Amino acid sequence: MIHQVVTRVSLDSFRERSAGKKIVLLYPWTNYRNLFLSHFLASANEGLLYYRIPNEITELRPWLRDMVQELEQVVPSFGGHLGGALDSEAAPDALGAALARDLGAYRDGYVILFVDELDRIEFDDTFVTFVNSMVENMGEDKQVAFSSRLLTHQPWYDMVASGQAVVLGTEYRKNDVMFTVEEDIKPQLEVYAFGRGHAIVNGHEITNWDGALPRNLFFYFIDNPLVTRDDIFTTFWPNLSVKEATNVFHVTKRKISERITMKVTHDGNFELTQYTSGFYMPGDKIVRHYDVDDFQEAIERAAIIDNELEEEKLYRRAIDLYKAPFLETMDIPWVQERREHLKQLYAKALIGIGRICRQRGDDEEALGYFTRALKETPEREDIHREVMKLYIEMGLEKDARKQYKHMEKRLKQTVGLKPSEESKALYESLK
Repeated sequence: MIHQVVTRVSLDSFRERSAGKKIVLLYPWTNYRNLFLSHFLASANEGLLYYRIPNEITELRPWLRDMVQELEQVVPSFGGHLGGALDSEAAPDALGAALARDLGAYRDGYVILFVDELDRIEFDDTFVTFVNSMVENMGEDKQVAFSSRLLTHQPWYDMVASGQAVVLGTEYRKNDVMFTVEEDIKPQLEVYAFGRGHAIVNGHEITNWDGALPRNLFFYFIDNPLVTRDDIFTTFWPNLSVKEATNVFHVTKRKISERITMKVTHDGNFELTQYTSGFYMPGDKIVRHYDVDDFQEAIERAAIIDNELEEEKLYRRAIDLYKAPFLETMDIPWVQERREHLKQLYAKALIGIGRICRQRGDDEEALGYFTRALKETPEREDIHREVMKLYIEMGLEKDARKQYKHMEKRLKQTVGLKPSEESKALYESLK
């Protein structure tokens, strides 16, 4: 299956990693949630129950009642205990115990209930009591999987710390200490800069930045973890005096801290940066996760690793992370320059995996990757020739000639040059 080829993830490996855990938490801001879900949906005969919480449901009892009604349509015998407990207005702990009994009665052996879009439900005392009771009464071969961004909320934090729960989907995140048990829990800041740009604090996205400037400076700090005041002023306010730029900078920086702090439930002031020895560096009160860092790290590791299987895996990881051009809606100079650099790295990943495919004889797949790379870097004459050679080997001489004409046109447009003698010789061989 294609998702297994791309991620090296199988249903067996999922079960191995979640063995002995009654709660499985799948992180939806990565592809793993969808990939694991595809495994589940392809294995419905192996003890799967799937339910997605609708948009309009935000409370525990309506969720449970709707879930019973939905699952009854697939498994008519399911939900007798939970339905009765709901009808009798039972307490939250009794509802949890009733759902555990229904999972046990559904079938002998392995059962997993997948509850999607859990973040719609309020994580209050009622919810915590319900979940704790459900886990306490569940059999060892029964599991409940939740798709949730609010992973540092209770009851998850205590369950992961005690070994009752496992988190899947954060494996590739750099410096991931989301579930390191600490006395002081640090807010988790996730930044996704491929595409429009998203910032998420403890599962809640920052949507109101109080203007474009705080958002722009935020992404600059994230992408440049070690900068001086002069770097910042030259980038954002080159025409202001130092005094004027200083005033604007401190106001803007304070707005960024306010946006982050507003998304944190416990008290404190969470600065994105700290000033040390003349440099603005990442603050130590926040744990950062940045998709661009992960992307660059994958490409850097692929360039030095001597294991082709691992190299391919890293390139695929980088390609998967590159959802769209860097901050594609922002057209300020530093973003444009950075966007071009990351585009070149993306093309490098496409070319790298294309060459791996070429070496093992997967010509069609190699052709696809080389063609994608040329969309990003049309000036790469060597890749145009690779495409021509593949067409020739596949018996598509007409397509090879068209590729040469396309290369000739693109080289003139992008770098103002004519094809090299090597490319001309390849073209002449087709005549």
